[in-house]
Amino acid sequence: MGDLRQNYLEFPCLNVNQNRHKINEEDKSMKMSLRATCSFLLVAGVTLVALAGKAIAAFPEKPITIIVYVKPGGGIDVDSRKLAAIGERITGATFVVKNKTGAGGLVAMKHILEQPADGYTLFATTKSVVFKTVIAKSDIDLGDFEWTAMTQSDPEAIITNREAAVHTWEQVVADAKAKEAKGNLQIWVGPAAGGLDHVMAMKTWKAAGIKGKYIPFKGGKKAMVELLGKRGVVYVGNPRDIIGQPSLKIAALSRDKRLPAFPDAPLFKELGISGLDSEIMWRGFGIKKGIPEDARKFYEDLFAKLQTNPEWTEHVKKMSIDPVYYGPEKFFDVVKKDRKEVTQWAIDAGLLK
Repeated sequence: MGDLRQNYLEFPCLNVNQNRHKINEEDKSMKMSLRATCSFLLVAGVTLVALAGKAIAAFPEKPITIIVYVKPGGGIDVDSRKLAAIGERITGATFVVKNKTGAGGLVAMKHILEQPADGYTLFATTKSVVFKTVIAKSDIDLGDFEWTAMTQSDPEAIITNREAAVHTWEQVVADAKAKEAKGNLQIWVGPAAGGLDHVMAMKTWKAAGIKGKYIPFKGGKKAMVELLGKRGVVYVGNPRDIIGQPSLKIAALSRDKRLPAFPDAPLFKELGISGLDSEIMWRGFGIKKGIPEDARKFYEDLFAKLQTNPEWTEHVKKMSIDPVYYGPEKFFDVVKKDRKEVTQWAIDAGLLK
C-alpha cells in the first residue's frame, strides 16, 4: 500500500485500475483531491496561454479602414484602393476604403479625430487639405495627427488649350500684359479658392511679373471644361490632369528635370522664371496621434515596402508622379511649412486678415 501511495505522489494524474487494488477511504479522498488539483492547473494553464496569446497578438487583428475625403474615382481615392490591394498582399491585412466627403476634407479629418487612436482608421490626405484648414479658419489641430507617410510628389503645372490662340508660356505672358494694359485681367481657372492651385497661380503671377484673375470651381474637372471651352486661358493643375486630353498641353512645369512622359513640357527655369522649381501637390496618409507602438511599426514596414513595390511604383509613375517616402517626422515638417506658407499667401490675397 505504501508503494501505491508513492505512485500517487509521484504521478498524481495516473488512472489507477481500481479492479486490481483495494483502496481505503483515505486513498479515495487523496485521489479526488489530486484530480481536482490537476484539473485546476490544466484550466489555469490554458487560460494563461490564451491571455498571453491575446496580449502578444500582432497588429492588425481586424480590417483597417482608409478614409478618403473625395468621391470615388478621384486621384487620392484611386491611390487608396491601389494601396488597399497591394497592402493586403504585402501584409496579409484587410483594408477597406470608405469615402467621407465634405468641406474639402474637413469632414473626413474630424471623423478621424473622433475615432479611437488604435491604428485602425487611416486618413488618405493631400496638400490641399492642409490649405483648407487655413482658408476655412478651421479649429482642427494638425498636431493631433500623426503624418504617417508622404508617398507622392506631383509637380504643379500651368496647363493651356493648344487649340486656343494663347497656349505657349510666352503667349500667356504677352496676353496677360496686354490685357492688364487695357484694364482687364487674364482668366485662370482651377479648383478651390485659396487652395493649392490658387496659391500656385498667385506665385506664378508674382514670379512672372503679370496679373490674372483666378476663378475657382467645385473640382478640377469642371475647371478643365472651362479651359476646353476657351473661357479660361490657363488651368492650374498637375500633369496627370491632361492624360487622355489631347487638346491640353503643359505650358510650364515646376520640376528640376523634364518629365519623360512629357518631354516637350518646358520647365519654369528654362523659361527664365526662378523660384518655382519645386512646387508640388503631395499625397500621403495620416492617422490619429497616439496609436500603439505595434501599429506604428506595422505602418513603417508597410510604407517602406510600398515604395519598392513594382506595382505601386508603376501606378505612380504612369501618372508622371514621383514616388517618395517621408516618415512621420519629415512629413510633419512638410505639413507645418505648407501651413505657414499658405497662411501668408492667403493674407496677401485678402482671403485672411
